[in-house]
Amino acid sequence: MTRIVADISVSLDGFVTGPDPGPLNGLGDGGEALHTWAFSDDPGDRRVLGEGTARSGAVVMGRRLFDVVDGPGGWDEEVGYGAGRAARPAFFVVTGARPGSVRLDALDWTFVTNGLPAAVAAARERAGAASAAAGRELDVVLMGGGALIRSAFAAGLVDVLSLHLSPVLLGAGTPLFTGGTARTLVQRDVRVTSTATHLTYDVV
Repeated sequence: MTRIVADISVSLDGFVTGPDPGPLNGLGDGGEALHTWAFSDDPGDRRVLGEGTARSGAVVMGRRLFDVVDGPGGWDEEVGYGAGRAARPAFFVVTGARPGSVRLDALDWTFVTNGLPAAVAAARERAGAASAAAGRELDVVLMGGGALIRSAFAAGLVDVLSLHLSPVLLGAGTPLFTGGTARTLVQRDVRVTSTATHLTYDVV
């Protein structure tokens, strides 16, 4: 069964970017420290990254995150989803309007203008087709940003929460959670590496 997995890096004080994030400063001031684990040589980090990208049948992101990854300082041949460790999944962008142009036109982009639930439904369908082709279950990964993941939790769309807890205090930035509906989480996995603590919870 295809699961909806919210997967994001977060600081010890609960931020998914540093202060002043924007198209030319995607992770905000100091926010690069959140993703140290994704570029480390620690075997545990390599395993977490490889497993995460390998399970991705489709990926959902918000428009602000898309503008960062598609911008001039965003993804390239060396830096991108999974850093080239797995087949490229289909990407679904929740947006009010399609962008005028797409720099990363080699990737499979779908721009969904009728809301997050519609994007998740379309991504689930694509992940189901990818699962059938691969002969194994693949998931829909909610990549972020923080506002999209908060909205997905509020709408009851998340099955699994995967957090990469980075040993940094950013002091300010974009918070992952700001209150809202209470949710019960069941801890399923904890992996400690030299750069992060990787936490997996089922959302019930």
